[in-house]
Amino acid sequence: MPAHDSALRRADRVGFAASFLCAIHCALLPLALALLPALGLNLGGWVDIDQAFVVFATLLGLTTLTLGYRRHRAFRAWFLLLPGLALVWAGAFTHLHDHTLTHVVVMTIGGLLLAGAHLLNLRLTHLHEAR
Repeated sequence: MPAHDSALRRADRVGFAASFLCAIHCALLPLALALLPALGLNLGGWVDIDQAFVVFATLLGLTTLTLGYRRHRAFRAWFLLLPGLALVWAGAFTHLHDHTLTHVVVMTIGGLLLAGAHLLNLRLTHLHEAR
């Protein structure tokens, strides 16, 4: 197996894991923020990393799915990636970036779609190579 195939698999695995962790983060962060003051902790001056992560997720997703498509020629993973990116961009760069329940739901669903896109791309690449 060429080195670039292994790098693509690694990138898809990183993308899957990061997107899945993003979805968990988005779902659980409001609970953590509500509990921290009860524990005597304060997050004053805390920097919001949603936007930086969305840019990273976009670059990683577009790169890995483009490379995967060049191998397996199946567009199915893009049907998960594009709506997922639209959701996380909306959640990070529009009025939805207010950390309400709507923000949590939009970012969580978007993160799960991104994770699904990476997982599907990984499987499509594996199936193509197994032929």
